Amino acid sequence: MVENTGESITEKTADTVVHTVQRAIQGDMEAISLLAAGYLLPAALAVLAIFIGYLFASYLSRVASGPVCRRVDQTFGKFIGKVIFYGVLLGVVAAVLSQVGVKLGGLATILAAGGFAIGLAFQGTLSNFAAGVLLLVFRPFKVGDFINAAGVTGRVNEIDLFMTTLDTPDHRRIIVPNSSISGSTIENVSFHRHRRAEVLVGVAYSADIDRTREALTQACLALGDRVVQGEGRGHMVLMSDLGSSSVNWMVRAWVASADFFAAREMLTVQVKRQLDAAGITIPFPQMDIHLFRESGAESESDLGMNQRQRPRLRAAAPEARRESSAWIDRAV
Repeated sequence: MVENTGESITEKTADTVVHTVQRAIQGDMEAISLLAAGYLLPAALAVLAIFIGYLFASYLSRVASGPVCRRVDQTFGKFIGKVIFYGVLLGVVAAVLSQVGVKLGGLATILAAGGFAIGLAFQGTLSNFAAGVLLLVFRPFKVGDFINAAGVTGRVNEIDLFMTTLDTPDHRRIIVPNSSISGSTIENVSFHRHRRAEVLVGVAYSADIDRTREALTQACLALGDRVVQGEGRGHMVLMSDLGSSSVNWMVRAWVASADFFAAREMLTVQVKRQLDAAGITIPFPQMDIHLFRESGAESESDLGMNQRQRPRLRAAAPEARRESSAWIDRAV
C-alpha cells in the first residue's frame, strides 16, 4: 500500500506540473507565477549557490596552498590546493542537491557501484594515482631536481598525480608513470649541495712518487674557487693500487652539485696537463713476454723427464722370435 500511495502521489505531482506548464503557455499569469516561485526560483538559487561555492572553493584553495608553496614545496602546495578545491565543491553540490529534494542515498549507491567498475577498469591508472600521492607526500624529489629513476635520467619538470615529466640532458621530454618511479630505486643526484668529483689516472712505474703526488695536487689547486672548502671537503690525492702496468692514483675534489660536470672535466684536463709538465707518462696497458732457448744439450733433469715420458722399445731375442712365429703358425 505504501508503494502504491507513493506512486499515486508522484503521478499526481507530475500531472500538476504538466497542467501548470500548459496554463503558463496559454498565458495564465497565476500559473506563470506559480512556476516561477515553485521551480524556477529554487533552480536559480541552486545554481547561484553552486557558483558561490565554486568561488569559495577557489579562494580557500589559494589561501591554503600559498604558504605551502612558499615554505615547503610548490608541487605539494598545488596538490593541497586541488584536494581542498574539489572537496569543498563536492560538499557544496551535495548540500544544494539535498536542499532541492534530491535523495542522495540512491545516488551514493550508484556512485559506489560505478566507482567499483571504474576501479576494475583502471587498475593501472589508480596505481599511478596512489604512487603520485606517495611521491607528493613523502617527496623523495621535487621540481628542479636531477634524478635517475625507472631507467631514465633527467631533471624533474613536473610531478602530477598520475605521471612525472623529466627533461633529459640532451633536451628530450620524457613522461614516466608514477607507479614505475615508486616501484624502482630513485637516485636524487642533486639532493645535496656538494658532490665529490673523482679522476682515476695511472702513471708509469718509473715515475717518482713525490713528484707524481705534487703534480696531481697542483691539478686540484688549478680549480681554484670551484673546490669547496671546509670540514670533510677540499681535495685529496691518494695512491689507490699497483696495477699490472701502472701505478694507479685517485684525485678527489669537492665541488658544487650545480657545477659538477664542468668541474670534473676541468679536473681531468688539469691532471693531464700537470703530468705532461712534470714529464710523467701515462702508460698504455702492456705485457712483457720473455722467451728463452738453450743452445747446448738438454740438462740432466730435462733428459730424465724425457726418458720417463718416452715409451721404451726393445728388440726381442732370436729364440723368442722363433717361438712367437711357431705359435702364430699353429693358430692359423
